[in-house]
Amino acid sequence: MAHSTPKKRFKKPEKPRPDFPLFPHATGRWAKKVRGRFQYFGKVADDPKGNAALNLWLEQKDELLAGRTPRNNQDGLTLRELCNRFLTAKEAQRDAGDITPMTFSDYHSTAKILLEAFGKDRLVDDLAADDFESLRKSLAKRFNSPHTLSGEVQQIRTTFKYAYEAGLIDKPMRFGPTFKRPSKRAIRAHRQKNGPKMFEAAELWQIIDEADHPMRAMIYLAINSGFGNSDCGTLPMSAIDLETGWVDYPRPKTAIERRCPLWAETVQEVREAIAQRPKPKLAEHRELVFLTKYGQPWAKQTNDNPITKEFRKLLDTLKLHRPGLGFYAIRHTFETIAGECRDQVAVGHIMGHVDSTMAAHYRERISDERLIDASNTVRTWLFTEAKSE
Repeated sequence: MAHSTPKKRFKKPEKPRPDFPLFPHATGRWAKKVRGRFQYFGKVADDPKGNAALNLWLEQKDELLAGRTPRNNQDGLTLRELCNRFLTAKEAQRDAGDITPMTFSDYHSTAKILLEAFGKDRLVDDLAADDFESLRKSLAKRFNSPHTLSGEVQQIRTTFKYAYEAGLIDKPMRFGPTFKRPSKRAIRAHRQKNGPKMFEAAELWQIIDEADHPMRAMIYLAINSGFGNSDCGTLPMSAIDLETGWVDYPRPKTAIERRCPLWAETVQEVREAIAQRPKPKLAEHRELVFLTKYGQPWAKQTNDNPITKEFRKLLDTLKLHRPGLGFYAIRHTFETIAGECRDQVAVGHIMGHVDSTMAAHYRERISDERLIDASNTVRTWLFTEAKSE
């Protein structure tokens, strides 16, 4: 009977130095335990001092610690290079006025999400459908609103579309069958779950009574004229005529012309807010109607919006907050109630909506009387409702 030769047992060498991050595994390879799993960096016999293994660890460290599969470094367009090129192009559009600073900020946030998900040195050509499938799952967990998720998915697709159209990659990116925006059904279900994104008259009176200036004046502008956060935060003195009771101010988001009649109550609240307005911290802000107590604008070119935060405090105090309900919901309220005047053209003009119809192409003006009727429909609704005790 033949006897098998005993397998030679691996003799573990000493670490090159005490702070060496790897250790010699029983299998004869340099190793390290990362996120509960052993990772290997070549045979000890081929690399007794661990120099090559250490270089490989340092090269793959960020990917491994983030829970991603390391990819071999090759020549090609990296995700970091793509994001830099894309943001540079969008920055030029922002400076030219083609996109708003807020839109640029959104693209910048999307770039950070991509780099965190795939790694800054990941090759764009190396991304495949399974990568985007995993990204879609993580985005769905991160963003509770399907509207927000939809926008994020679209901005990611736009980033890679730029890469192809700019000639940075040879073929369009294949995202796979699941990297899509939420379905219309999912959006409807989410909206039904959260309830209407508007305030009733009694709720608005609670909020108005609780608010101090300048928030109180901004709330009046919102329900009187369909103003949103940016509208109030960027409103210049030159756009509002408190003597005649009109505000002419194109929407910052779309640059669509907009003319809005002001109620006497709104004029009074705006006058009081201006009288209490603190001194602007910078000369460039002296023309703004509303300033914070620190002399700063209420509008920021990021998603960190002061109006949103202050209004949320009001809702929390009054126990009126629910998902999706914020200052912008007052704009939804105006649109909903003003529509009862049955003159959607007038309502759309006050709201500053984009109208791509042929009728809009031929329409050269709209009378002030129609705008007043639309606005007064909301006033009648608000002021005929009894104020909350």
